[in-house]
Amino acid sequence: MQQARIKELQKIANNIRMGALEGIYTANSGHPGGSLSIADIMSYLFFEKMNIDPKNPAWEDRDRFVLSKGHTAPALYSTLAHRGYFSTELLKTFRNKESILQGHPDMKGVPGVDMSTGSLGLGISTACGMALSGKISGKNYKVYSIMGDGEQEEGQVWEAAMFAAHYKLNNLVAFVDFNGLQIDGDITKVMNPTPLDEKYKAFGWNVIVINGHDFNEIENAVNASDSSDKPTVIISKCIKGKGVSFMENDAGWHGSAPNKEQYEQAIAELTAANENL
Repeated sequence: MQQARIKELQKIANNIRMGALEGIYTANSGHPGGSLSIADIMSYLFFEKMNIDPKNPAWEDRDRFVLSKGHTAPALYSTLAHRGYFSTELLKTFRNKESILQGHPDMKGVPGVDMSTGSLGLGISTACGMALSGKISGKNYKVYSIMGDGEQEEGQVWEAAMFAAHYKLNNLVAFVDFNGLQIDGDITKVMNPTPLDEKYKAFGWNVIVINGHDFNEIENAVNASDSSDKPTVIISKCIKGKGVSFMENDAGWHGSAPNKEQYEQAIAELTAANENL
């Protein structure tokens, strides 16, 4: 990928981060850590790779996206807003009882949301169903999903993994946001799901391990999935709270909203990062 385009996508990713933080700060509630860690992947998928049309969110032949770790909805909402599905002004209404932007994605109320998610493991399971439906219907769309690393502790994830391999869902690409932290701390101490690469290989998946903040690695992995005859999982080594110094690698920011001073510092850091690109 050309360096100029990488810089554009990096700026978009930081804008996604700022939009997510705006919603969380305004609501005084939400999940910033995992929202910030997936912003680069979201930027690449929605602004570079996926075949979508914000003016026609229900387009039958569009690529699908399922945020399996639904608690990081602020990242999804910010991505959709910046992509043109709805106004970025709506981000300020996050979790307001009158708003369409609630704590978890709602496919019936939010343009661009392909699946209502929240209960971990549900999203990747429904992504499998979408991929199988595409094959049965003779459609060429791809289904992309993002799971959390703590989510790998859910049994339903592995039922879905078995299902996807059995039906040879090579039109399914699942990312794992491998930032190493969940709400209770280090994932290896809470309920160790590693080694994920070996487990997914044993389940019959095409496995790729990348730096989830490197756009060249993201692109190469996604492009490699296009030629696979298996479902692909991209284990993405990410930094929880990426882009905000005091949030990075701190499990305390899994589900805590910043105060005014912290919010202003976070926005200042992300704005400076964009100016330096």
